[in-house]
Amino acid sequence: MIEALIRRRRSVFPQQYNDRPISRETLEELVEAANWAPTHKKTEPWRFKVLHEAGSREKLGAFLRDKYLSTEAKPQQFKANKLYNNPVKSAAVIAICMQRDPQEGLPEWEELAAVAMAVQNMWLTCTELGIGAYWSSPGLIRHMGEFFTLQPGERCLGFFYMGYYDQQPPESARRPVSEKTVWL
Repeated sequence: MIEALIRRRRSVFPQQYNDRPISRETLEELVEAANWAPTHKKTEPWRFKVLHEAGSREKLGAFLRDKYLSTEAKPQQFKANKLYNNPVKSAAVIAICMQRDPQEGLPEWEELAAVAMAVQNMWLTCTELGIGAYWSSPGLIRHMGEFFTLQPGERCLGFFYMGYYDQQPPESARRPVSEKTVWL
């Protein structure tokens, strides 16, 4: 049932991932699920850059670490290490990008919402397949045009880190929806 799947979805972080690889076929299944997100005016603004091979993930980690160290006034080694290790410890990383409608025929927030719904489709599919996932949006994403080839009007919104994991994520709770709903 979809409601049970929605309730099981959690952030599972790279340090929790094991060494089991994610197949290309599974990654293709994930981006195909993303492709069926709602999209106003059919702009389909989501764009994905999949880093599957260990070498590409290591290059991303090195780029993030080095960019952080060169741009931060008081860099912390712990954060630099984390920026490097998150991609390296992941079985795959998907850079989440948005291609803005060239005619700007709809508000940007609608395209951002469409991309977020595409990511939620991937995340729910990961949950169903037993793959942990985490969406990170570090400030360094503003520099990703130096790492990826981005089209005019395209920008990186973050990274979707993925990997299999051994321990179950903790249970979660939400405040009652009645506290957040007004019936008119």
